[in-house]
Amino acid sequence: MQIVNDVSLVEVQHATDREQAKSEVLLSGSSTGIIIPGKILEAAVKVTDNRYVLFVTDDVLYEESLTIVLIDSSQGIQEIVTIGNEYNSGTFEQLHISDHSLQFRFIGDYIWGLTLEDSPKFQLPFFSDPKGVSRSKAFTRFMNITALPV
Repeated sequence: MQIVNDVSLVEVQHATDREQAKSEVLLSGSSTGIIIPGKILEAAVKVTDNRYVLFVTDDVLYEESLTIVLIDSSQGIQEIVTIGNEYNSGTFEQLHISDHSLQFRFIGDYIWGLTLEDSPKFQLPFFSDPKGVSRSKAFTRFMNITALPV
């Protein structure tokens, strides 16, 4: 895994009171047709030739959440995970990458961790993730999220 700079976003729909902004993912300046929630690309990590983990925020002053999107450039969105709670705000920082995992800081006094699966794995909704984590799919996951107190 490695941080890449050839991924960018173009906002295609502004945020509303009820919905995040939506942006198209560009790879090396070329359109992918992949539309994801979020506005500001905080970091992009290339996992394999076609798979990327994107860390995206919305630039909301007092209620910033972090959206983590796993995409496959040929298959589209594989999973979306959101970290955040109402009236909480965080700053995405200190991204560290190892061979099989990512660590970063966002909300609270935690080091957040992310590991990836090659294929979707079963999970129990509501019991498998740290507080403040929500997912696009309830019973399967590609991304494992942990939160360790500092």
